[in-house]
Amino acid sequence: MNNEQYIPDLDDEIEGHVKADRYSMESIGKIASHYEEILTQLGENPQREGLLKTPERVAKSLAYLTHGYDVNPADILKSAMFKEDYSQMVVVKDIEVYSMCEHHMLPFFGKAHVAYIPNGHIVGLSKIPRVVDAFARRLQVQERLTNEIRDCIQSTLNPIGVGVVIECRHLCMSMRGIQKQNSFTTTSAFTGAFLHDKTRSEFLQLISSKLS
Repeated sequence: MNNEQYIPDLDDEIEGHVKADRYSMESIGKIASHYEEILTQLGENPQREGLLKTPERVAKSLAYLTHGYDVNPADILKSAMFKEDYSQMVVVKDIEVYSMCEHHMLPFFGKAHVAYIPNGHIVGLSKIPRVVDAFARRLQVQERLTNEIRDCIQSTLNPIGVGVVIECRHLCMSMRGIQKQNSFTTTSAFTGAFLHDKTRSEFLQLISSKLS
């Protein structure tokens, strides 16, 4: 983004700390101007007190929710790759997922479970959730999100195999349309060793189990 500035967003203040997000003020201004017109078309008055700053807030919110476009997920993995003689399954489960459906621009959210079998290299464990977030913070469909996470880990780490399972609740199904409140969507994607029943079953058992 051009003209990036760090601007404290007081709506994000938590426990006395203000989180500063990076915004392109030119982009924020353009998005905000459109939302002022949208509010008018919806029958609202964008000049009333409660809505005066809403277009800018929405613009900043969208910039944050889609900041994954400015992130290279492969670089995240490359920043913490280590040579290691370990060839058993590594599982990072219950990774929180927050994304936006590209069809209605409504949120979908849930959990991702990611596993890989190293082939000479491991990666810092925190990088797996960061890769998930980098792809999720874009306009998405859950099916593509699942494949993108799998493909990024496979092409960057070159492991013996990768397994990804994502379980999400979609507000486009529960707030509008069919309005089913308790439905979840599960998607999966596998490469290498995870295409074999034994390895895949071990992965699915591990993500289903609870630690005592």
